[in-house]
Amino acid sequence: MNKKLLAMMGKRNELKNQAQVLLDTAGKENRPLTNDEKSTLADLKSQISRWDDTISEMADMLEDSAPVDVPVNKADNPQPNNIGKFANLGEQLRAVYNAAQPNRPIIDERLMNSASGANESVPSDGGFLVQTDFASELLKHTFETGILAPRCKKIPISTNANALKINALDDSSRANGARWGGIQTYWENEADELVSSKPKFRTMDLSLKKLTGLCYATDELLQDAAALQSVITQGFAEEFGFKIDDTILNGNGSGQPLGILNSPALVTVAKETDQTAKITVENLIKMWSRCWGRSRANAVWYVNQEIEPLLYTLKIGDDPVYLPAGGLSEKPYATLFGRPIVPLEQCSTLGSVGDIILGDMSQYLLIDKGGINTASSIHVRFLYDESVFRFIYRVDGQPIWNKPITPYKGSNTLSPFVTLAAR
Repeated sequence: MNKKLLAMMGKRNELKNQAQVLLDTAGKENRPLTNDEKSTLADLKSQISRWDDTISEMADMLEDSAPVDVPVNKADNPQPNNIGKFANLGEQLRAVYNAAQPNRPIIDERLMNSASGANESVPSDGGFLVQTDFASELLKHTFETGILAPRCKKIPISTNANALKINALDDSSRANGARWGGIQTYWENEADELVSSKPKFRTMDLSLKKLTGLCYATDELLQDAAALQSVITQGFAEEFGFKIDDTILNGNGSGQPLGILNSPALVTVAKETDQTAKITVENLIKMWSRCWGRSRANAVWYVNQEIEPLLYTLKIGDDPVYLPAGGLSEKPYATLFGRPIVPLEQCSTLGSVGDIILGDMSQYLLIDKGGINTASSIHVRFLYDESVFRFIYRVDGQPIWNKPITPYKGSNTLSPFVTLAAR
């Protein structure tokens, strides 16, 4: 590519970055643009437009672009009257790449019809939403690859929102006067004055966090749409699924969802006095007894696979507590106290907190905004003959419970999430 043309493109992109900084600043501060910022933005847009015209004229003069007989702004595979959809994700990504060419973009009309609802597309920047059904496919693969995410309570966020505030009961005890945060009833004699009570609420605040992925693809690879689809779809779907599950379990809540193991709702069962084994029957019985009764029907044992050999040796009297899959349990999964055991590679190493977890994931709230969206750029790595595809998924989550609950009669707290202390 001609050096002068390259320098022009660089200056044009610098102006675009300045404009984006203005918009990002206002967005972060949750405010509209000031009059000075509006004036600056208008000036930047005007300069960008002039650079676009100049770059186009320079490209025509240098003939450093697609052949003249290639129709501009037409699909390389135009559809008849009824514009169809892309056959696969790879085909669409290739169309995005062609549309991102700075000199003579070839715009496939299917890109303009790929996004449902309102969308803004700037062909020179290569910014297009993934066709609706492809975005859903990626998200579907994510949750099929993941183990925890599909079991969570999920709430989608509307187009104009970036956060969710939801009321929840603020109760930590089942004692009289504490249920539902303060509701209480009384047996009264005739004509006695009635005693009032009311529930107590708290607000759960969730704001969308960004999970991102970046893919560099050579121009040669972009010519093979089938290969590109396989790499992009499978690779990123599995990675997104892994990261979501890992954060649901281990997230610290800072710039990412709050994980179960860092939640104040978690109950941690202490190890036995002088315990030498990595796990005992007593550990399991106590974990089961600390699981909130109503969660037992949904609860699942999530374990690091290193713990499984130890479970085979555990018995109550002559009866094993662990029933292998397809054997004594006659089920497609192993069971412990009648509940399934699911190996989870995000569980901690054997002997550490989190190597075995009894959890009811319906008590974990997950919010997201749409599916995974993608954009492309040829500028970041154009010297290496590579294009860049960016994937972003906006999500947040936390346990619905903010603390364990004390039963009506008894002192041991209960929770939908129970784990075992380090041994």
